[in-house]
Amino acid sequence: MEVEGGAELCFPELLNASCRKPAPPGSEAVLLNVLLSSVSVLTVALNLLVIISISHFRQLHTPTNILLLSLAVSDFLVGLLLMPGEILRETACWFLGDLMCSLKKYVSFIITSASVGDMVLISIDRYLAICDPLHYTSRVTERRVKLCVCWLCSVFYSSVFVKDDLTHPDRHHFCYGECVIVTDYITGTVDLVLTFFVPITVITFLYMSVFMVAVSQARAMRSHITAVTLQHSETPTAKKSELKAARTLGVLVAVFLMCFCPFYCVSLAGDDLLNSSSASFVLYLFYFNSFVNPLIYALFYPWFRKGIKLIVTLQILQPGSREANVL
Repeated sequence: MEVEGGAELCFPELLNASCRKPAPPGSEAVLLNVLLSSVSVLTVALNLLVIISISHFRQLHTPTNILLLSLAVSDFLVGLLLMPGEILRETACWFLGDLMCSLKKYVSFIITSASVGDMVLISIDRYLAICDPLHYTSRVTERRVKLCVCWLCSVFYSSVFVKDDLTHPDRHHFCYGECVIVTDYITGTVDLVLTFFVPITVITFLYMSVFMVAVSQARAMRSHITAVTLQHSETPTAKKSELKAARTLGVLVAVFLMCFCPFYCVSLAGDDLLNSSSASFVLYLFYFNSFVNPLIYALFYPWFRKGIKLIVTLQILQPGSREANVL
């Protein structure tokens, strides 16, 4: 490969096989990279606070919060691994080799599938809490939720899709110094169905059901015959706290879909995700959801704000802090 216009190479010693170095970024690109790096750091810090809060305080050891904990772990990894990796891939030569490039794709698949799975489980949890409150506590237990939150399933699922890249990391190699992630048509289609169409359908159906029941119960509580209705009803209505939790988690799911859908819509449009101008935007939008989630917790959950205060002031290091009242 000849060098035109005096362009610098990533590996000058490999004149005929090296990629060119990316052009020096302009002032706008520098500001954008600084912003993205700041978002990455904040994503790690905020989700770490969520992880510590739910893990440390016993009052927060509930089935719903276990799902939030799993989601916070995936969001934490997005900020720690995926955001910096993508910034590096877009702005500089890739000096980490083909194997690390394939591992980046592998980890990305794992985290994405885990996040989608958590959102589906959160929707199921709210559906059972609102639509079947009589059996919720017996059906949804901490032990069962922990079994459902299985990251090994995400690891296995991702292994099936990227096994060829892991065994032959240079199969899509064009030149040294770049990290190109290519997904064939069949793999992309199957992944599109399993991580987009099916989850979106399930989440939409469950939350529409929750919304209808919540509206119905809100009207019943405002009516003058609520007391009579409750006396003759064999199935208790959901608690007010459950309805509030459903609304809060509904916001969480809605924001997730807003950040999640554009990424797959580009795939449906047949655009080349790796080389198109829209690729970086939809990918960073998807990653941006990991930064927004803990902000939603801070806005809607008093326990998270109390937990942050106890963590920042190091009161969690005191004996008996696990039993602190944060609700």
